[in-house]
Amino acid sequence: MTAAQRLRLGLLLSVVLVAALAVGAGLVRAAFYTEPAAGAAGTAPQAAGQVIPAGTTGQCAGQPATATRELRGMWLTTVYNIDFPSKQGLGEAQVKAEYLKWLDLAVAQNHNAIFVHVRPSGDAFWPSAYAPWSNWLTGRLDGKSPGWDPMAFMVAEAHARGLEFHAWFNPYRGTQPAPSGAGTDLTKLAPNHPLRLHPEWRIAYPAKSKQGRLYFDPGIPAARKFVEDSMLEAVQKYDVDGVHFDDFFYPYPEEGQDFPDKASFAKYGAGKSKGDWRRDNVNVLVREMHERLQALKPWVSFGISPFGIWRNKSSDAGGSATNGLESYDAIYADTRTWVREGWLDYIVPQLYWTIGFAKADYAKALPWWVQTVKGTKVQLYIGMGDYRVGEKGDWSDPAALDRQMALNRKYGVQGEVHFSAASVRDDKRGAISRYRKAYYASPALPPRMDRRVAPAPPTPQLTAGLRGTSGQLVLTAAGLASTNWALYRTTGGPATLVSTGRTGAEITDPHPAANATYCLSAVDRSGNESPLSAGYAAPTA
Repeated sequence: MTAAQRLRLGLLLSVVLVAALAVGAGLVRAAFYTEPAAGAAGTAPQAAGQVIPAGTTGQCAGQPATATRELRGMWLTTVYNIDFPSKQGLGEAQVKAEYLKWLDLAVAQNHNAIFVHVRPSGDAFWPSAYAPWSNWLTGRLDGKSPGWDPMAFMVAEAHARGLEFHAWFNPYRGTQPAPSGAGTDLTKLAPNHPLRLHPEWRIAYPAKSKQGRLYFDPGIPAARKFVEDSMLEAVQKYDVDGVHFDDFFYPYPEEGQDFPDKASFAKYGAGKSKGDWRRDNVNVLVREMHERLQALKPWVSFGISPFGIWRNKSSDAGGSATNGLESYDAIYADTRTWVREGWLDYIVPQLYWTIGFAKADYAKALPWWVQTVKGTKVQLYIGMGDYRVGEKGDWSDPAALDRQMALNRKYGVQGEVHFSAASVRDDKRGAISRYRKAYYASPALPPRMDRRVAPAPPTPQLTAGLRGTSGQLVLTAAGLASTNWALYRTTGGPATLVSTGRTGAEITDPHPAANATYCLSAVDRSGNESPLSAGYAAPTA
């Protein structure tokens, strides 16, 4: 759907919403609205605290109100301490302080989500009945507790800043290579490690290699259910907004070695080819996670960030105009089926290639993904390769990411996730500052989840405003009964979104303008937004 089509559809839905609310109090207030007399910037001056009647979802104090709808986030990677914590074995206070700095970065970038690596390899960043504590946190492989609950802290602090928290899991990796991880050395596994307790689930790959890992065998139903249970435990215990997988299912191929799952294939293959059987094993994991999430917490989003090529056109007429590794054949990830079957809420293909790259041209891979999600209820976000900025060739140009994000908007992509947080922080060659100025200059609301369209939440009301010690405007509200809020501001022209947050967090405009009028909306967990409140003319001092 093009931007123009989405705009027309949004206007149509607004008209329908207005009609549906015609008997409600919101439009009773709107019916008594009187257009202000012409003055500076088209409006008459307003006394501090004056209340202007409410309008519709897209109107604040008689002015059209707009907010960008797109997901913006970054991956906060814990494996090998790529991003966080900065090293293993840090104390609670330092880990917390580091995490808060990452959230500060997300807020400064006008992100609205963070993707945190909480199960990088069969371990956990929370007290789990299914997995040992992560050595990337504790600095030990013995599985012993650090004495506090990082997950509870991380979720709460993200929400306090209006950020969605997507818990990022790796389903099947059980260890990471030595010496930082246990590798394939069973003696290094924690006593409660599930692959120590269930040797029948365990596969070492690649064999006799310093890069060897232990995996849960995806072909064994009991192992698959266990890894599902271990991830859903976190969903049950914590108020996460999303469950997120990256591209690791069956491992990427090693030359001359096949993944040694002959025993489980013989037992469970049911006459299929090995490739079809492996793809079906991954499909079952994805489908079951979708179904179980729906039963457990249907408001939690489920998304996957796969390798950016499903199949090449040379292998399949339905494939992309690319010539690279094919996830369908190499790692048995049938990404197109996941989208077509509606097993996901969003998909984030990793398009870590420049425009014009011969094997996988961003400008050719992107339209394929746009076409793949078309007509489904799966949102398309793009995994952006911020980490590649500064490499030789096309990546030496700091405008490379800009050009990609311009294409994203041309094709109606609904957001981006950036790999990784350290690259966003480091801002090599000013590339991140460049795209922030061009595309993330003001806040944005996450897209509505198409499968979870619901009646709009009740409209809240702004009741008072005070200037804070740092010059910010702090507002109070009544009737805010939804999960999130969105604050709009007009100074006589169109109203724009100035801040968002979780209900219970302070409602602020960090940089208030003179003669501003504010309107507040309530936003539910699926992105459905209430009509805007009556306008509140803020005090000037």
